[in-house]
Amino acid sequence: MPHDHGHAHIDPDSGDRRVSIAIWANGLLTVAQIVGGILSGSLALIADALHNFSDMASLVIAFAARKIARRPADERMTFGYGRVEIVAALINYTTLILIGFYLIYEGGMRMIDPPEVQGWTVVILGGVALVVDTLTALLTYSMQKSSVNIRALFLHNLSDALASVAVIVGGSLIILYDMRWVDPAITIAIALYILYLAFTEIGGPIRTLMLGSPPDIDNKAVVEAMRAVEGVLDIHHVHLWQMQEHEAALDCHIVLTADAWPQVEDIKQRIKDRLKEEFGIGHSSLELEHEDTAHHNAGLYGHGGVVQKEERHVHRDAEES
Repeated sequence: MPHDHGHAHIDPDSGDRRVSIAIWANGLLTVAQIVGGILSGSLALIADALHNFSDMASLVIAFAARKIARRPADERMTFGYGRVEIVAALINYTTLILIGFYLIYEGGMRMIDPPEVQGWTVVILGGVALVVDTLTALLTYSMQKSSVNIRALFLHNLSDALASVAVIVGGSLIILYDMRWVDPAITIAIALYILYLAFTEIGGPIRTLMLGSPPDIDNKAVVEAMRAVEGVLDIHHVHLWQMQEHEAALDCHIVLTADAWPQVEDIKQRIKDRLKEEFGIGHSSLELEHEDTAHHNAGLYGHGGVVQKEERHVHRDAEES
């Protein structure tokens, strides 16, 4: 089955403006929430502020990563700079995890001895935070569909918006019923949700940086498609990975039959065309081997398990010359 690798792209300058607006909005909100949290005694409000601060830091990292990723390949980075956005996403998710565990600790301490909390300050600032968080999430929503870097930001802001709702509910309960334990309880709930989001999403960037195969491509189908090309005897040493988030790449050794060897360039092109059309693999490096000089006992994947023939043969064309 062909794989649809098309993605909706937003003009880079427009995307940069959206991220810039989100940075300033989260920065101002963070300052307001920290001041309000200290004055009101609300840990939930401070927790939300710390989460917003992590959003602001994440936005700055993402903004820089977007700029760097556009640089062309050079002698230092021969694959280009596109993976910097994957690194940025990993940093952002790691930050979320650290913040989540810290908030659980602080919330647990305050559950033991709930402090006095000024409910109205919590509700008002929580309402302001909800507006800003919703705005930021909307700014990054359409961008996150095609970038793991921006998706990390979007999830930051989405969780912030939900946390703001929880903060407003908590402040309201404190005003109405003086339920002070609700504030640290909501803090712990926010933290658990943050951890859930982070652990759910962090696997993607790790897989890419570890040169894992693209999750939307069936490796077995790729191998079978290459084996099905006429003249191909066997395949080994397959490496399938993501050069960048949406750019799959493959290199492998392909053993050709003796009869097919004169058509080596034609077979190579047919394999490349099939990889591109059926799986969206635009970058492929294929090493063609004659069946008389092929590696023996080679592993299908990786580069191990090779026992080479002791006697090497030259190509038939060389022998004839």
